Amino acid sequence: MILETIADNYLWFLVFILVANLSQRRHQSRSRRKRVATLVVACLAMLLQIFITVILAREWPHWLFFPALAITLLLIIPLRKYLFVFKTTCASCDKKLTFTQVFNFDDNLCTDCYAKEHPELVEKAEPEEIPVEPKTAVDVEQIDWDAWEPTETAVICYVVNHDQILLIHKKRGLGTGLINAPGGHIELEETASEAAIRETKEETGIVVENPTHMGILEFQFTDGLAMRGHVFFTYSHSGTLIETDEAAPFWCPIKEIPYEKMWEDDRLWLPLALEGKHFVGRFIFDDKTMLSHHIEQREPE
Repeated sequence: MILETIADNYLWFLVFILVANLSQRRHQSRSRRKRVATLVVACLAMLLQIFITVILAREWPHWLFFPALAITLLLIIPLRKYLFVFKTTCASCDKKLTFTQVFNFDDNLCTDCYAKEHPELVEKAEPEEIPVEPKTAVDVEQIDWDAWEPTETAVICYVVNHDQILLIHKKRGLGTGLINAPGGHIELEETASEAAIRETKEETGIVVENPTHMGILEFQFTDGLAMRGHVFFTYSHSGTLIETDEAAPFWCPIKEIPYEKMWEDDRLWLPLALEGKHFVGRFIFDDKTMLSHHIEQREPE
């Protein structure tokens, strides 16, 4: 009767051992020997299970279980180098080990001793970073730009004519009073390129075709405005300059671009664009004052 009870519940013991072995895989870089040990234990357990099954199936005397158990235990002797790898105290300082260290780590070292022997593998604790709301950030490094979302999307388009570039005196809207390039918001169901062509014509009367995308500007303002701007360049145009309610356009020699009358960020990336380089720029502004910036050159898309 006792042997039947053991046989009926033995499977759960085997499952426990195999699950334990699988759990050791989480520490596989430090648990190779101990994973082997649990597999050897599982094999010995299965051997004993076979003995029990044969005894019950052939209706042999139940006392034969004890010789079977003895045979199984004797097999531990040649396999002892695989089995006797579990230690309860640190191999270096004799400090009591945690269950995880006993069951998973081949070196049988406590945390402090492992750190001394493997300083290159121990990660240095970094100070916990407190998330910063984009509008409260004062440095571009404080913002997770991958998760950042603009509240507005706009375009600007620079028209280059030999050694001159088309600029405007901004009459209204964001940047009123500053010198900039023609541009504005992207309308629904309109591409950035289409917006650049439309805004240039509406503000200056100049017609451009197939403007080239040169870069992306991402602005976070301290008042909460978050804007992404697409920068376009074109070297072909037609039409005649006209002044509008939004802008007073003028041709300016490239060598005389009045950066001191423009947004502070322009002097950082506009020279790159004039050299034909593509870029991504990220900025934090308090009204018209730039607090922080980062410019990164990119390969053309």
